Amino acid sequence: MNYLLIAFALLMALAPLTHFLPSKRQRLQVKLREVAAVNGLFVEFRDLPGSSRKQPPLRPEVIYYGLRLRASKGRPRRRSAWLQQGGEWRSVGAGQAEPLPTILRQCPIAILAASMHEDSCGVYWQETGDSASVEEMAAVLKDWSAQIP
Repeated sequence: MNYLLIAFALLMALAPLTHFLPSKRQRLQVKLREVAAVNGLFVEFRDLPGSSRKQPPLRPEVIYYGLRLRASKGRPRRRSAWLQQGGEWRSVGAGQAEPLPTILRQCPIAILAASMHEDSCGVYWQETGDSASVEEMAAVLKDWSAQIP
């Protein structure tokens, strides 16, 4: 009987530590981000293009997976962003409306938006896929970066 009480007391003492174990979702995110890093991508929390900071986020956990671009020699790069809503893409942000790169139109991954900056090009998504999705995304971003002047 004493051993049973000791075992129960130990379990009660260790029970709060289970709060610190990663959830299934957190383990998936770590795996996806490791695959992204292996494929040359970086991961950042960024606001969705076209959304203002004053509004509460419409989609929680939007993550940017990007690919660094080589420095352009004396030519400034354009800054462009596209947002997908209801299956339709639209250009967002300041300046003239840029056409969506065709490589993004053919992208099999469920992405929310895409953007191109001076230093990177990338996509915004909610990490709903698997490792193969990240590898496809890396291939799409590498093809897109090769097309950027």
